[in-house]
Amino acid sequence: MNEAGAASPVIALVGTTPNIGTTTAAFALAYRIAEASDKQIVYLCLHLKSAKIHRYLGVDAPSVTLDKLRPELKSGSLTADKLQRAVHRVPERPCLHVLFGNLHRDQAEYFTPEEVEHLIDIAARAFSLVVVDVGAYWDNAATICALRRADSRIVVTTGALSHFQEDGKRWIHQLSPLFGIQSEQFATIVIQSPWGTGGYRMKEICKEMGTAKLGKLQLSSNLFTQLDNGTYGQWLKEDPQGRTAMKRPADSMMIKHGLRRDFPAVHTQPWYRKLLSHRNGVGS
Repeated sequence: MNEAGAASPVIALVGTTPNIGTTTAAFALAYRIAEASDKQIVYLCLHLKSAKIHRYLGVDAPSVTLDKLRPELKSGSLTADKLQRAVHRVPERPCLHVLFGNLHRDQAEYFTPEEVEHLIDIAARAFSLVVVDVGAYWDNAATICALRRADSRIVVTTGALSHFQEDGKRWIHQLSPLFGIQSEQFATIVIQSPWGTGGYRMKEICKEMGTAKLGKLQLSSNLFTQLDNGTYGQWLKEDPQGRTAMKRPADSMMIKHGLRRDFPAVHTQPWYRKLLSHRNGVGS
């Protein structure tokens, strides 16, 4: 799916706080990029302790999950073909592929940096873009290795002071520099709750954390219903609000990484050939 030997861009999303909507934002970003580019995009769920995307997509008992790839990851024998067979193709967007996350939470601490790096490297060779969704706590190999490896880093937070000031500053300002990542290397997505209009603005949040502004994601009671029902993909495709979710951040990421739809040359289009024939071969 990718050019031989070329490593595709990797985008990693991390939350400041658990359960604020990081997975919702990460998958919507991957969906929008797949929709706009028509490229083969892969979404890797690396939430080692709280994998949920399979539920959101209505796959209650996935046949292949991250933990089932452990033998190949441990031996370093995972290949592009094996990964492509392991991922789930999203029905609403067939060029978007999902590797469901670890379902054995008690094994989260046993994933090694080498295993995570091997997975991301293979994904970057097998697909045109890799979106990695990691947990909020920096106490596991997946979060640290994915953020170190990423070409773009996105931190997801909310307008609550305890999220962006307390948690955000501790992770982004105090801890991430220990791994060679500075706060200005992060872009920010702000999750907006349906139950309140208060909180701080994007400008204030980014200034506090020292990060760049990327965009917002508005949650709604209807969206929560879709997540509970396993119809998140349908919501992104069909719902008026869903069709615009994460569009601007996706556009920004596509511009940054040079990812655009490859349209056929105009002269190869059937309608253009008919027009030339009608004009006796005169193109303009």
